[in-house]
Amino acid sequence: MITTQNERVVTFLKKVTLLGDSIRLIGYGLKTPEYLGDGYTVFQPKDNCRFASYLLRMVFDCRREIESSDAVHFNCGSWDACDLFADGAFTPLPEYLQTTLRIADLLGKMCPKVIFATTTPVLDGGTDQRNDLIVRQNEAVVPLLLERGVVINDLYSTVQSDITRIIRADDRVHLTDYGIDVLARQTAEIIKREMGA
Repeated sequence: MITTQNERVVTFLKKVTLLGDSIRLIGYGLKTPEYLGDGYTVFQPKDNCRFASYLLRMVFDCRREIESSDAVHFNCGSWDACDLFADGAFTPLPEYLQTTLRIADLLGKMCPKVIFATTTPVLDGGTDQRNDLIVRQNEAVVPLLLERGVVINDLYSTVQSDITRIIRADDRVHLTDYGIDVLARQTAEIIKREMGA
């Protein structure tokens, strides 16, 4: 904040970019800007960033917004962990790790602060989502991201602690209104903490 000769206060907004799949798009991304408040401006694409390789492409498409941001928060993994053909994860783990780390490295070159949100668990009984694959992805990627200085927003643990209230019973994957609120508050708090607010 600066004061001009006329004592008019000019405030510099902090800019945040949110990238991720539908857990962001129709989930925590809906309310995170509200919980960040007036001191922040938030960019997030209107597209569902889907699986890791699609998100990698979105990094290219959104690069100007990312480069002008003070922090970028991203999630990917839900689509990657889908067992669509009953033969394992849609994205094999080595490929998921390679792509997610590549995303983190690219974001780190574009923006001073990078935050990764762990993949959220699902309710049992879904057609193609498997929590064992989600856990495997999270456990493999988090230590590698921490080595790169990426901050972790542990959405998985938050959802798991109250999953029947946070995950919708109809599709067993996406967030309830309560879940949107919980994860948006957590995401905003971590962003603020990392930006010294």
